[in-house]
Amino acid sequence: MTKVITYGTFDLFHEGHYRLLQRAKALGDYLIVGVTTEAYDKARGKLNVIDSLMTRIENVKKTGFADEIIIEETPGQKFNDIKKMHIDIFTVGSDWTGKFDHLKDYCQVVYLERTKNISSTMLREKNSSIQRIGIIGTGRIAGRFVSEAKLVSGVSVQGVYNPHTESAVAFADQWKINAYENIEDFFNASDIVYIASPHETHYDYIKAALYHQKHVLCEKPMVLQKEQAEELFGYAKAHGLILFEAIKTAYCPGFDKLLGIACSGTIGSIRNIESCFTKLENPRSRELTDRTYGGSFTELGSYVLLPILKLLGTDFTDLEFHTIRGENGLDLFTKASLCYPGGIATATCGLGVKSEGRLLIAGTKGYIVAEAPWWKTTYFEVHYENPDETEKYSERFLGDGLRYEISDFLSMIRGDGNCEFKLTRSESTALAGIMEQFLIHEKRQPNRFPFVKNNIHK
Repeated sequence: MTKVITYGTFDLFHEGHYRLLQRAKALGDYLIVGVTTEAYDKARGKLNVIDSLMTRIENVKKTGFADEIIIEETPGQKFNDIKKMHIDIFTVGSDWTGKFDHLKDYCQVVYLERTKNISSTMLREKNSSIQRIGIIGTGRIAGRFVSEAKLVSGVSVQGVYNPHTESAVAFADQWKINAYENIEDFFNASDIVYIASPHETHYDYIKAALYHQKHVLCEKPMVLQKEQAEELFGYAKAHGLILFEAIKTAYCPGFDKLLGIACSGTIGSIRNIESCFTKLENPRSRELTDRTYGGSFTELGSYVLLPILKLLGTDFTDLEFHTIRGENGLDLFTKASLCYPGGIATATCGLGVKSEGRLLIAGTKGYIVAEAPWWKTTYFEVHYENPDETEKYSERFLGDGLRYEISDFLSMIRGDGNCEFKLTRSESTALAGIMEQFLIHEKRQPNRFPFVKNNIHK
């Protein structure tokens, strides 16, 4: 008798789950299905699980494919189950290709092709339907998004669109999803549109997606003009749609904890914020070759401005930019200075100059410091006049962190507004306004001369 084992969460049981179990059963004579507990799912980073463990077990049982159902509770259990139950074949979906190759020493490992299209769902409540995500753009962040979306229950990335069809086809083949040549077909097959295209295309794609009655999650900077942000947010609100700007830091648990402590009065009144994010980018990358929309500030400015706007607000009284440019005139390093009635702040970012990259929040009673990469906040300290009183805080940051924004976005779609405060419409609009002022500032530079070796601007 050939014994087969597979594992899964099986939340919001749908056609893809049914087909996977059906094919797993066909691999042998006896199928064992491991259903993961809520605690284990959370520990391994899967978010938004809706159905209870008993409901998920019952849904697997109703298919008739499982000869035996077990509960998966701990890391390493798969190996123990394979040895203990004398398993011949271990199988999971192709989403996990390569992940379990280490088990090949103990049994045959089979990766089953995923179901590209979830056209219907089974055994689920209407308000818990699977949201089909379509992606516009095929860059690096789009690939990371697909991986992270797998760990959020209730969504399924089903397709991708790129006006350069060959790029869409290659991306779709890599991630086992659908490629669309026609954007109308793409919109018709999607409930949610995730936009990861070049900055200057965001406005038109968001507008088109909203007009097709789709919820939209758009990479930062969402748009490059304040008026565009006001228009799009207004349209989304009037039509009952959710429009989110995808600044992952805003939604990660550690950053949320840091803001809570900063606003609690622990360090007194906040008077100064210094926010820095730098990395050394490939000189041939889009970020450092796009003469109109490239450069460090359009790429990283949203991150460094985020804590400033969250803690000091959007009503700054003065804004100045100081920039070091490369030979092609693009900013390699930019410092934005903001003045408020009760405080000052600097937002520093760079793609061609490397700096310490920390977040410092100074108050009248103490200060908070988070070292790089603070935008993936996992650890920060609160310091006081007495160094013996230093407090230390830590929080998990899983994977690339995109799962947190996807989870909160999905919660908003389902009617839970409790996460809207993490990045408000007014804050996104203010970010767009600052980007607009920066681009205007850049256009005013006579020749956009580079920063020369003797550290003097020509």
